[in-house]
Amino acid sequence: MSKTWFITGASSGLGRLLTERLLECGDRVIATLRRDGALQDLQKTHAERLTVLKLDLTDIPAIRRAVDDAFSGAGRIDIVVSNAGYGLFGAAEEVSDAQIDHQIATNLTGSIQVIRAVLPHLRRQGGGRILQVSSEGGQIAYPGFSLYHATKWGIEGFIESVAQEVAPFGIDFILAEPGPTATGFAAGLVQGEEMQAYADTPAGAVRRAFREGTFAVKGDAGRTVEAVIAAAIADTPPFRLTLGSTAYASIRVALTGRLQALEAQRDVAFSADVD
Repeated sequence: MSKTWFITGASSGLGRLLTERLLECGDRVIATLRRDGALQDLQKTHAERLTVLKLDLTDIPAIRRAVDDAFSGAGRIDIVVSNAGYGLFGAAEEVSDAQIDHQIATNLTGSIQVIRAVLPHLRRQGGGRILQVSSEGGQIAYPGFSLYHATKWGIEGFIESVAQEVAPFGIDFILAEPGPTATGFAAGLVQGEEMQAYADTPAGAVRRAFREGTFAVKGDAGRTVEAVIAAAIADTPPFRLTLGSTAYASIRVALTGRLQALEAQRDVAFSADVD
């Protein structure tokens, strides 16, 4: 049976490819984007099943209008994909106040407000699924991406809580966590003003890897989208969906290290209790 999807950030990367694959499968898609004309080719070939809405996630009233219009036009939306976002690179000192504000407003606040806007509609229709495109960077961190990671760790914490709040209404969540994937993410990076003081630091090493093309990108965008679709339509999907060998390895190391550190502090932790 065909499904109806609402997808933010559909103009490029995983959002664009996801939209293409779903339309090819016969599903209906309501896609949002910031740039006019980015999906004109798909509109010509799938006019009856593709609705395009212009939306900037930093405009909260516009988010609510777009979501209301989407549900009003579709009647029912089965799966909401919160995908819009971008990367900000630079050591914490290098990025500007304006860059910080925009990164948080788009990746974190915007994603939160999309979810808040769809919840009343999903409750009224008796349930639904929300797939948040996060990142391996929601559980691990690279130097030079501190603000990006702040948004991804933030949205994961938000969803950990909200998922418990709305489970009684038949609403569930998937946190998709791809590792480095060939989607054009690096080309779209916003960068802070480079400081010489960081040239020979871990942040500087990551910057050089991007510049020289030596930063390892193992993820395949097509296979990543296939895995996302399979999870999104599964009867019992995973709460977290790890995508790519790099993501699996890095998250495994991080979680194992945290568990070991936690276990080493057991006695100290218990000593803080009331007698």
